[in-house]
Amino acid sequence: MNYKRYFAGLLFLGLLTGCSDEFLDRPPLDTVVDANYYKTNDQVLAGTAPLYNEVWFAYNDKASHGIGDARGGVLFSGSYQLANVQMNTTGDTEENNNSWRSFYNIVGQSNTVITNINKYAGDAVSTDIKQHAIAEARFMRGLAYSYLVQNWGAVPIIENNTTLLTDTTIARNTVESVWQFLIRDIRFAAENLPVSSLQTGRLNKWAAEGMLAKMYLTRAGVGMSGTRRQSDLDSAAYFAKRVIDNSGKSLMQNYEDLFKTANNNNSETLFALQWKYDGNWGTQNSVQAYLAYGSSITGFGDGWGGDIGASKFMLEQYEDLSKDERRKATFMLPGDHYSYIHEEVDDPDKPGSKKIVELTVKTDNNNTADFRSRAHVKKYVVGRPEDNGGKVQQQRTEIQTYMLRLADVYLIYAEAILGNNDVLAPGEALNYFNLVRARAGLAPKETVTWEDIHKERLLEFAMEGQAWYEFVRLHYYNPQLAYSKLSTQDRGNFNVAPDSKENPTSWTITSVGTNQRTFPVSLNNFIIPIPTTELSRAPNLRKEPIPYTFK
Repeated sequence: MNYKRYFAGLLFLGLLTGCSDEFLDRPPLDTVVDANYYKTNDQVLAGTAPLYNEVWFAYNDKASHGIGDARGGVLFSGSYQLANVQMNTTGDTEENNNSWRSFYNIVGQSNTVITNINKYAGDAVSTDIKQHAIAEARFMRGLAYSYLVQNWGAVPIIENNTTLLTDTTIARNTVESVWQFLIRDIRFAAENLPVSSLQTGRLNKWAAEGMLAKMYLTRAGVGMSGTRRQSDLDSAAYFAKRVIDNSGKSLMQNYEDLFKTANNNNSETLFALQWKYDGNWGTQNSVQAYLAYGSSITGFGDGWGGDIGASKFMLEQYEDLSKDERRKATFMLPGDHYSYIHEEVDDPDKPGSKKIVELTVKTDNNNTADFRSRAHVKKYVVGRPEDNGGKVQQQRTEIQTYMLRLADVYLIYAEAILGNNDVLAPGEALNYFNLVRARAGLAPKETVTWEDIHKERLLEFAMEGQAWYEFVRLHYYNPQLAYSKLSTQDRGNFNVAPDSKENPTSWTITSVGTNQRTFPVSLNNFIIPIPTTELSRAPNLRKEPIPYTFK
């Protein structure tokens, strides 16, 4: 298998890192080896550091927004992400291959951590630190499997890399088995991680319990039809409420502030990938390079996102494009001003020269019918080096990638309490739902249905790689509704025109072109096909899945 060969390399390379107050600062990779490295608490903790960035890089780089947002209907693209926009993700689509590789990389690295700690950890390593590091690895492995099972359905469960090297009969395991496996992993993490992070950005008990709530909410639909499993809904509500009550986390007051590098690991962050702009390749957040609409706002030769932006469907979800504060923090419309991001523009007073000014998004034309053909992506676009204390290079920023934040837990709790009912009853869950809306500048709702929560999640987490997985959660227990919703999303070309050139308060969105605007969705194109290269190297992946034998 492709990943068999990859894991073999991991067994020899290990996770070669060092530790300091900043746990992502690392020495040269050739300074340590497995057999003499896991001898102190610091060395063991350093062994899990790459689980917070490098192993996720191939997914975060392009696939997170390609699969998580484009397939979910949030992101429009004319070419760059066209296959995913058109629900035509194939076995050869780049984002498909990168995702599969990244997730099994995470599995392999996590297995290596567990093996190395159990095998090499010296007497000077405390039991608590051993359990902490193993809990980190099992959390990451469980989370990787949550992505694997939601995207590809039945996949092989790999718990031991050494066994994989000698086992030629590895096959896919059932969806139910994968869900049981990953929840066991994340439960172990919740039971063994401390209530407070050992270092800023590291996992703790509340990150694990929050993710566990999300996993139970999704699994509640597995194997069901029309309704969700009440026991899993109850577990989701239980763990979400524990996080709300005990984590000490609170919503950031200003939504836009969530996506500034200065606010990494803020009061709302439960778990985020941790990046370094100046580390080895793969330790940085590269997404600005592909999302920013031009090099004038990155300061380098990247900024290749001129082809992409919000879909027409996505823009139509906002109650008011001006009043919902999440919109401006997520997508740029003509006339939007960002005081904390600068742009290089022509200097009218010095022909042939440039100057740096605060970013105001221009239109595409200068005639009376001014418009822009994209609602460009703002979220995770942080600007130039001078906007970030110098911590930006080409294809390199330090903005954390949110994997779980408190707003998510609020909405998980609301959905779990709603459960199979038609309307969310007055009480704490409704209050938490309305806290998310209040932060966005919107009026509270007195009556909340599943549709309301689903829409709120699309708005709150647009361009955070989550939209697709909202539909996967729905698909488990109501596939026809998932197909219907995805099939009716307007994913076609449009122009967006402001009501005035300066300080606009509304925008007119007009469909343009004759290309197809909606794309039929069925089981045939809902489940992502296993990458072609994997199928060619591992024919057993074509066989019917089997239950996993748990130890």
